Amino acid sequence: MGQGMADPENIRQDVERYALRNSLLVPATAEQAYAVFTGALAEWWVREYTWSGPAALAELGIEPRPGGMLYEIGPYGFRSDWGRVLTWDPPRRLVFTWQIGPDRVPVPDPARASEVEVLFLPDGSQTRVEVEHRYFDRHGEAAEGYRKALTAGWHELLSRYLTTVTRGTTSG
Repeated sequence: MGQGMADPENIRQDVERYALRNSLLVPATAEQAYAVFTGALAEWWVREYTWSGPAALAELGIEPRPGGMLYEIGPYGFRSDWGRVLTWDPPRRLVFTWQIGPDRVPVPDPARASEVEVLFLPDGSQTRVEVEHRYFDRHGEAAEGYRKALTAGWHELLSRYLTTVTRGTTSG
């Protein structure tokens, strides 16, 4: 999974009981950083973290608008929606629900889903990307364990995201 990834030491994590915050600097403009995060999800998301799995995943994406879905398309065209865009404000801010339970089962009720906010903050010639995954308490009794598991999960995801951004800015 971690082949050719950027240095994971560049990702800072702060943890609370029901929230996880990540921060990293990427060598790109806010526009580029936002575009990779939202438009190139399939390039950096860990395929093993999907319902379909690495062999059967056909598509992974975000519908670019408030109310749009975060989704995957797997075998036989089966679509699984796993989040909903709450705020779509390129290139500054993205907020979406995380409608995947601790048992990896979809959570159809957004009131029982956690939430992810991503900020893209210009910092000189780079962009500071801040990701806060919050409201783990909405996932019930397994909330703390789920937050702990996603601490490692987000570190892996953001390492891959950083690698994808870096590759895009050095090759083009």
